[in-house]
Amino acid sequence: MDPQPYLPIKNASFSGIFGVAQTDITPPAGIYSRNWGASEHDVAEGVHRPLILTCLTIQSSPNEKPLVIVAADLGWWKSAEDERFVRGKILNALSLDAGRLMFCLSHTHAGPSLCRDDAARTGGDLIAPYLDQVINSTILTVNEALASVKAGVLTWEYGKCNLAKNRDLPQPEKNRFLVGFNAEIPADDTLLVGRVTDNEGKTLATLTNYACHPTTLAWDNRLISPDFIGAMREIVETETQAPSLFLQGASGDLSPAEQYSGDQKLADRYGRQLGYAVLATLESMFRPKSSLTYQCAVESGAPLAVWREEVDAISNVLKVNVIEIEYPLKPMSSLAELEAEWAKCEDRVLKERLWRKRCIRKVVGDGTTAVMPVWMWQLGDSILVGQCNEAYSGFQINVRAAFPSHAVAVMNVVNGSIGYLPPAELYEEDMYAVWQTPFDKGSLEMLHEAVISQAQLMISEK
Repeated sequence: MDPQPYLPIKNASFSGIFGVAQTDITPPAGIYSRNWGASEHDVAEGVHRPLILTCLTIQSSPNEKPLVIVAADLGWWKSAEDERFVRGKILNALSLDAGRLMFCLSHTHAGPSLCRDDAARTGGDLIAPYLDQVINSTILTVNEALASVKAGVLTWEYGKCNLAKNRDLPQPEKNRFLVGFNAEIPADDTLLVGRVTDNEGKTLATLTNYACHPTTLAWDNRLISPDFIGAMREIVETETQAPSLFLQGASGDLSPAEQYSGDQKLADRYGRQLGYAVLATLESMFRPKSSLTYQCAVESGAPLAVWREEVDAISNVLKVNVIEIEYPLKPMSSLAELEAEWAKCEDRVLKERLWRKRCIRKVVGDGTTAVMPVWMWQLGDSILVGQCNEAYSGFQINVRAAFPSHAVAVMNVVNGSIGYLPPAELYEEDMYAVWQTPFDKGSLEMLHEAVISQAQLMISEK
């Protein structure tokens, strides 16, 4: 061995106790599922691929309450009341405090409505029973996971996938932005993959944290679908023989290049693209509980550096925190004004936009600010950040850059969903992300600062 060996190269890891389980949450036929203003139909006519809910429980010791990640093939919450109703029932049934559950939606745009206020729509009477189904399925799946826990290791590795593209496209002739592929702006192609293995090296679960809107299937699609996540999961689960969780990243400005289609084959092609990228990243990982360690120099035709994988210590640090950020709100019509305007409107597309504005105003209230929680977990050498809004990808880029020695999973649409968080410089533009969001200029930057500051505190505390 050389007298001054180089530092070992490690995957970010966490040693703990894990449980995993999975179930089908495909909604009943005839449920209201209009997710696009341009759609001419309100009810799906069939199923492309089933919607799946996967649960991972995490503990550092057998006696502590678990952390629970639920990854569900669902779109978004129009109503905070519905989200709190579902999450509250789950927390109560599992005797968990609110900081220990992240209910993560994939953000598919081809799923059912989750809003009980849509009860009067065609198929809307099925929404409330479906939410009850989701609650019961989640509780059963979490308990199933907890009944089969095993000691093991969660290992992370970064990869790349070029599926996601920037989707803020200037339309100069109308002095506005379209929501669609902009080839002029590079997109964040970062892929973060987690692998949970037991002490015998068997894969128990995989996690995929990737930022890309599942908007392949749009108004011409008439089938319930997880979009590209379905084929991605099929590829990964077939190869690993283990359940796979998809965690939507900070995708406010990211989507596939070709989208808004009725072609389910296109969604499947995108899913295979992401799935193979996940498998490639899994193959690049070191074995669990190991690092790549410099051994020696060998004199051959060239002086050769020899590195080998060796057993290494793995952190079992587990920390939980929930921070709150008080965002400023833009000037907006009141809830009563929006409801009156909606009642008078006869245009199908504009009426849908007004209904969504009404739902957002109902969530944030008629005040000038709104307090939003952010969930932050430290698992060994990794940091998981979950928040309900649709942050632009600059958020995840900045947080990851601030913690280069940690794996950082940043997730949108966690424990709720309200509005976009675009960067301050875009607030002067006529663009969907700006006029959709209730949050005023500077809100994304507030999120950056608060999360990075809190993560630094979590890592520094012994």
